[in-house]
Amino acid sequence: MNYLPNVLFLIALILGIVYFTKNVKKLVRNIKLGQDVDVSNNKKQRWKNMAMIALGQSKMVRRPIAGLLHVIVYIGFIIINIEVLEIIIDGLFGTHRIGLKVLPKPVYGFLIGSFEVLAVLVFLAVIVFWIRRNILKLQRFWKNEMTSWPKNDANYILYFEMVLMSLFLIMNATDSHFQSLNSGNIISQFIAPLFNGASENTLHIIERGAWWFHILGILIFLNYLYFSKHLHILLAFPNTFYASLKPLGQFNNLESVTKEVKMMMDPNVDPFAAPAEGAEAPAKFGASDVQDLNWVQLLNAYTCTECGRCTSECPANITGKKLSPRKIMMDTRDRLEEVGKNIETNKGTFKDDGKQLLDNYITREELWACTSCNACVEACPVSINPLSIILEMRRFLVMEQSAAPIELNTMMTNIENNGAPWPYNQMDRLNWKDE
Repeated sequence: MNYLPNVLFLIALILGIVYFTKNVKKLVRNIKLGQDVDVSNNKKQRWKNMAMIALGQSKMVRRPIAGLLHVIVYIGFIIINIEVLEIIIDGLFGTHRIGLKVLPKPVYGFLIGSFEVLAVLVFLAVIVFWIRRNILKLQRFWKNEMTSWPKNDANYILYFEMVLMSLFLIMNATDSHFQSLNSGNIISQFIAPLFNGASENTLHIIERGAWWFHILGILIFLNYLYFSKHLHILLAFPNTFYASLKPLGQFNNLESVTKEVKMMMDPNVDPFAAPAEGAEAPAKFGASDVQDLNWVQLLNAYTCTECGRCTSECPANITGKKLSPRKIMMDTRDRLEEVGKNIETNKGTFKDDGKQLLDNYITREELWACTSCNACVEACPVSINPLSIILEMRRFLVMEQSAAPIELNTMMTNIENNGAPWPYNQMDRLNWKDE
């Protein structure tokens, strides 16, 4: 018996899993660069959110056409890849369609037949996605932040899916033994006549070739995810689980601010005295770089699907402002990747590179264009919160650099002096009622 194919398969499988594991470790390391945040509360609601949003696609189907197509691809791709288990067993032990040996013929036929129908539906849905993106050119796919790589990345995945579905059907169509069973070949029986006239040996070579390319394609696809926006296939589940449960618009209370205020109000503390030797440095207010954000926000950045729903709902973007919530997430992820590579280069420590998320990636104009309306948060199909990052960076500008726009500085001065945003004396604030 020739064991070379089994050995080659084992090597390919190990390499694929090892490289994937390596990238997962990098991903976890980068996310852990964020500040700690307690998200252990109300686990029952968190599990429900994950089941409804990530698994049930409840927010995706709010746009019916794209939502239905995505559900088809999502369900089809997951269910079809159940067959990967059979492929792995066959590849390791040299068997052929081990499922036929352990399952009754009708059950196996039903499963493969279902896979074939789903493969066709996935193929058709992907074609529609490609047309929407490249022929109809829906506006949200062609915003300024969608440069060559984001656009190409989306298409690469579509091509990947079309090829994998085609290989699966060709593999079945050229498997003479499977076709002779006349069970489960719901779609492939119509493809098989295309190979009429081919010798049995040729059919076997085509079938084996499709088998190999199919499993190698899946391993390549798995490892491509780390570099792609399609990482959300894996991260949507933890992202929806750890998403904020607070009502939209509710600000979080900064512990660092509370601590500073308590210290200033303590009569036993001289606010003008120099810090004692070895005393803890005051916490930084807000965020200017990715390490200042919390780890859930960094998880958000990696989970971003770049679908553009957030940007298409953003009133600032709609009215021509520079802000794009999708770009906020893409910039955060790009900077985080840059910081991660810096750490790798410097053997585990970050060496100041003279850059930061603020100004080098995200401009102040973008930050102050935001109306804080939460439309982007509501629109995201996987519970990403671009607004939380915007607010943290605004906090840094206001509280660390006193760099708020003049309109805001005037308002805050009025509140401090008059108890209201308007430049009226407190005694005159109710004069309007006499008019």
